[in-house]
Amino acid sequence: MAGTFSQIYIQCVFAVKGRENLLQKPWRDEVFKYISGIITEKKQKSIIVNGVADHVHIFVGLKPAMAISDLVRDIKNNSSSFINNQKFLNKKFSWQGGFGAFSYAHSQIENVYKYIANQEAHHRKKTFKEEYIDFLKKFNIEYDEKYLFDWLD
Repeated sequence: MAGTFSQIYIQCVFAVKGRENLLQKPWRDEVFKYISGIITEKKQKSIIVNGVADHVHIFVGLKPAMAISDLVRDIKNNSSSFINNQKFLNKKFSWQGGFGAFSYAHSQIENVYKYIANQEAHHRKKTFKEEYIDFLKKFNIEYDEKYLFDWLD
């Protein structure tokens, strides 16, 4: 019987609830490593996980049997439990509802990796809102701004 062979490259972006700056530097990398472990545990390929205090970018090689929404749901549920169990904050941590998912060709992996790795420098020039709306426009995704993330303008 013939097998199915594929690799689908997806960048997902999601925000801290209320877009609060809660992902603090002293423990942020630990959370990103934990998220990468969740991806690997789900038998997907974790390419890079990075972000800043108010949002995260994940770049994965996704197998077609895994729904993106299921993976992001599991990442959010498990990582918020991890953050709360570790007591990194003196209040309850949650992710905001929703996410963005953007697909890439194999030839784009290096550029996407560099973009995600360079989030702190990138966000010195551009807000998350500007970045996210740029993604939606670049990928020709129709949207109504009232259904996007809660912005802290």
